[in-house]
Amino acid sequence: MRLLMQIGLVALGSAIGGLARWGVGTAAARWLGPAFPWGTFFINISGSLFLGWFSTVLTERFVFEEGSWIRPDDLRLMIAVGFTGAYTTFSTFEYESHGLLRDGDGLASMTYIFASVFLGLVAVRCGILLARWR
Repeated sequence: MRLLMQIGLVALGSAIGGLARWGVGTAAARWLGPAFPWGTFFINISGSLFLGWFSTVLTERFVFEEGSWIRPDDLRLMIAVGFTGAYTTFSTFEYESHGLLRDGDGLASMTYIFASVFLGLVAVRCGILLARWR
Protein backbone atom coordinates (compact mmCIF):
# COMPACT_ATOMS: atom_id res chain seq x y z
CA MET A 1 0.00 0.00 0.00
CA ARG A 2 2.84 2.40 0.87
CA LEU A 3 4.49 1.83 -2.52
CA LEU A 4 1.22 2.70 -4.30
CA MET A 5 0.97 5.93 -2.30
CA GLN A 6 4.56 6.84 -3.21
CA ILE A 7 3.89 6.13 -6.89
CA GLY A 8 0.82 8.35 -6.68
CA LEU A 9 2.79 11.18 -5.05
CA VAL A 10 5.50 11.08 -7.72
CA ALA A 11 2.86 10.94 -10.46
CA LEU A 12 0.97 13.91 -8.98
CA GLY A 13 4.16 15.96 -8.63
CA SER A 14 5.20 15.00 -12.17
CA ALA A 15 1.87 16.04 -13.64
CA ILE A 16 2.03 19.44 -11.97
CA GLY A 17 5.70 19.90 -12.90
CA GLY A 18 5.07 18.95 -16.50
CA LEU A 19 2.18 21.39 -16.77
CA ALA A 20 4.30 24.14 -15.20
CA ARG A 21 7.12 23.41 -17.66
CA TRP A 22 4.74 23.58 -20.61
CA GLY A 23 3.20 26.83 -19.35
CA VAL A 24 6.52 28.56 -18.72
CA GLY A 25 7.98 27.38 -22.04
CA THR A 26 4.92 28.53 -23.97
CA ALA A 27 4.86 31.92 -22.25
CA ALA A 28 8.58 32.49 -22.83
CA ALA A 29 8.26 31.66 -26.54
CA ARG A 30 5.35 34.09 -26.90
CA TRP A 31 7.04 36.91 -24.98
CA LEU A 32 10.65 36.49 -26.13
CA GLY A 33 10.35 34.66 -29.44
CA PRO A 34 11.57 31.23 -30.54
CA ALA A 35 15.06 32.16 -31.84
CA PHE A 36 16.72 31.28 -28.50
CA PRO A 37 15.46 28.64 -26.04
CA TRP A 38 14.57 31.15 -23.31
CA GLY A 39 11.87 28.94 -21.82
CA THR A 40 14.23 26.03 -21.19
CA PHE A 41 16.90 28.42 -19.92
CA PHE A 42 14.50 30.00 -17.40
CA ILE A 43 13.07 26.63 -16.39
CA ASN A 44 16.52 25.18 -15.66
CA ILE A 45 17.57 28.21 -13.60
CA SER A 46 14.31 28.52 -11.66
CA GLY A 47 14.16 24.75 -11.15
CA SER A 48 17.69 24.79 -9.73
CA LEU A 49 16.78 27.66 -7.42
CA PHE A 50 13.62 25.88 -6.29
CA LEU A 51 15.30 22.50 -5.73
CA GLY A 52 18.09 24.09 -3.66
CA TRP A 53 15.56 26.02 -1.59
CA PHE A 54 13.10 23.15 -1.13
CA SER A 55 15.68 20.52 -0.22
CA THR A 56 17.24 22.81 2.37
CA VAL A 57 13.91 23.83 3.88
CA LEU A 58 12.82 20.20 4.06
CA THR A 59 15.99 19.02 5.80
CA GLU A 60 16.78 22.05 7.97
CA ARG A 61 13.59 23.99 8.71
CA PHE A 62 10.53 21.73 8.64
CA VAL A 63 9.61 19.97 11.83
CA PHE A 64 7.45 16.92 11.27
CA GLU A 65 5.54 15.45 14.15
CA GLU A 66 5.16 11.72 14.63
CA GLY A 67 1.56 11.61 13.39
CA SER A 68 2.00 14.00 10.44
CA TRP A 69 -0.27 13.35 7.46
CA ILE A 70 2.80 13.21 5.18
CA ARG A 71 6.31 12.00 5.86
CA PRO A 72 9.38 14.05 4.86
CA ASP A 73 10.46 11.30 2.43
CA ASP A 74 7.03 11.31 0.79
CA LEU A 75 7.06 15.09 0.42
CA ARG A 76 10.54 14.88 -1.09
CA LEU A 77 9.30 12.25 -3.56
CA MET A 78 6.35 14.38 -4.63
CA ILE A 79 8.19 17.70 -4.91
CA ALA A 80 11.90 17.01 -5.56
CA VAL A 81 11.51 13.86 -7.65
CA GLY A 82 8.05 14.35 -9.20
CA PHE A 83 7.54 18.09 -9.63
CA THR A 84 11.14 19.25 -10.13
CA GLY A 85 12.03 16.20 -12.20
CA ALA A 86 9.21 16.95 -14.63
CA TYR A 87 9.68 20.73 -14.51
CA THR A 88 13.40 20.91 -15.24
CA THR A 89 14.56 20.11 -18.70
CA PHE A 90 18.17 19.04 -18.89
CA SER A 91 17.64 16.63 -21.75
CA THR A 92 15.81 19.32 -23.69
CA PHE A 93 18.65 21.70 -22.86
CA GLU A 94 21.15 19.29 -24.36
CA TYR A 95 19.07 18.76 -27.49
CA GLU A 96 18.57 22.50 -28.01
CA SER A 97 22.31 23.11 -27.53
CA HIS A 98 22.96 20.52 -30.25
CA GLY A 99 20.42 22.28 -32.48
CA LEU A 100 22.18 25.63 -32.10
CA LEU A 101 25.51 23.97 -32.94
CA ARG A 102 23.99 22.06 -35.87
CA ASP A 103 22.57 25.29 -37.23
CA GLY A 104 26.02 26.90 -37.12
CA ASP A 105 25.37 29.21 -34.17
CA GLY A 106 28.32 28.17 -32.02
CA LEU A 107 28.43 31.42 -30.03
CA ALA A 108 24.77 31.16 -29.02
CA SER A 109 25.23 27.47 -28.17
CA MET A 110 28.29 28.05 -26.00
CA THR A 111 26.66 31.05 -24.32
CA TYR A 112 23.55 28.99 -23.62
CA ILE A 113 25.56 26.07 -22.19
CA PHE A 114 27.89 28.08 -19.99
CA ALA A 115 25.24 30.53 -18.76
CA SER A 116 22.82 27.68 -17.92
CA VAL A 117 25.41 25.70 -15.99
CA PHE A 118 26.88 28.70 -14.15
CA LEU A 119 23.58 30.41 -13.33
CA GLY A 120 22.00 27.07 -12.40
CA LEU A 121 24.73 26.52 -9.84
CA VAL A 122 24.34 30.09 -8.55
CA ALA A 123 20.57 29.55 -8.34
CA VAL A 124 20.96 26.36 -6.26
CA ARG A 125 23.25 28.24 -3.87
CA CYS A 126 20.80 31.16 -3.67
CA GLY A 127 17.96 28.73 -2.94
CA ILE A 128 19.96 27.24 -0.08
CA LEU A 129 20.77 30.70 1.29
CA LEU A 130 17.13 31.79 0.99
CA ALA A 131 16.00 28.71 2.85
CA ARG A 132 18.45 29.42 5.67
CA TRP A 133 17.69 33.13 5.85
CA ARG A 134 15.83 34.16 8.95
